Amino acid sequence: MSENYQPNEMMTIAAARALRNSDVCFVGIGMPSAACNLARLTHAPDITLIYESGTIATKPDVLPLSIGDGELCETALTTVPVVEMFRYWLLAGRMTVGFLGGAQIDRFANLNTTVVGSYDKPKVRLPGGGGAPEIASSCGEIFIIMNQTPRNFVGKLDFVTTFGHGEGGDHRARFGLKTKGPTKLITDLCIFEPDPATKEMTVTSIHPGVTRDEIAAKTGWPVRYAAQVAETALPTITELQVLRDAQARTARAHGTAG
Repeated sequence: MSENYQPNEMMTIAAARALRNSDVCFVGIGMPSAACNLARLTHAPDITLIYESGTIATKPDVLPLSIGDGELCETALTTVPVVEMFRYWLLAGRMTVGFLGGAQIDRFANLNTTVVGSYDKPKVRLPGGGGAPEIASSCGEIFIIMNQTPRNFVGKLDFVTTFGHGEGGDHRARFGLKTKGPTKLITDLCIFEPDPATKEMTVTSIHPGVTRDEIAAKTGWPVRYAAQVAETALPTITELQVLRDAQARTARAHGTAG
């Protein structure tokens, strides 16, 4: 084990550990992609990674800049049209996990990637939903990875781009959604999972050295904790080395190495 790590490394490693070797995973760009590829390079070599651009079973050597990065197509088993990706693969329920991020999240794991502020006159215009709304409704379950700040973890979203657990309880079922929705929210401080009844995201594991006061200070709603809260296992030397090597290769490939 290693105690020489950064909070973002702990977050990425904790997220990677949630993935299984048998998963078929719809991967978002950014931190979701880093976590999914770390899983592939460590404990889940047979995981099937699928990106929105239509690349299936891709095995990038460097982390992609976008879904259109040539690295994804070059290392994929096959590439299909986007319309086939959504209609045949995603909406048909062939994905076990969707891995997403967002700009804002609320206590029921609804996501905003559309605007900050009012829709008509926003402070910030964000990239939009892309395929996230369909991913959240059609994948077997959803993992979310985000840095935890009061700016991101808000009491009320400025815009609901992606439906998580709605208003909680059986809201997904009332909308006719048969998938589980968000089952894990991994941050740089802790791991949340939905309460079985209310579906409110509840802390189940706290990363080493993090306090409940820190979590409360960076969350825009009163934080709930599970009856038994674990401490997240420290990153292993192997996990850190593989993650850092991938990031170093990526920096060299993209011309951003220091």
